[in-house]
Amino acid sequence: MTDNTTSPSDRPTDSSASATDPAMLETFNRMNRGTLGDRMGIEFLEVSAERVVARMPVEGNTQPYGLLHGGASVVLAETVGSVGAALVAGEGRAAMGLDINATHHRGVRSGFVTATATVLSAGRSVAAYDVAIVDDEGRRVCTSRITCVLRDAPTKAK
Repeated sequence: MTDNTTSPSDRPTDSSASATDPAMLETFNRMNRGTLGDRMGIEFLEVSAERVVARMPVEGNTQPYGLLHGGASVVLAETVGSVGAALVAGEGRAAMGLDINATHHRGVRSGFVTATATVLSAGRSVAAYDVAIVDDEGRRVCTSRITCVLRDAPTKAK
């Protein structure tokens, strides 16, 4: 099980904020610093419990044949789905990846891919998202589904 937690003090709590509010986006992009998502160049464009959008460069995330690595698409999908689930979980709670799957539809050699996670179900203990990843021309590159378990936030080890 993957631990995709955000610190309750880092998580925006103003539910009236727009999903594209610059301050809210800066908060999530700041939280991403130093993580795998940061190393892969993932940038959040829209964030809410219902929908999370982020993009990632193809360059630097390829396999030996020069195509976007399928694992990079899965990291992008897990990132957007986990952020949405963390917002569903709410303050003092955490979202942890339980299941993810991906179907890769086409190769991409350059530019960016953009992932849109749309909530499928959001309850007290589980949240699931459909994730569509497209290239710069809007062509579907990958379809993924992520399910996160929602729990009380774990205490940090000292």
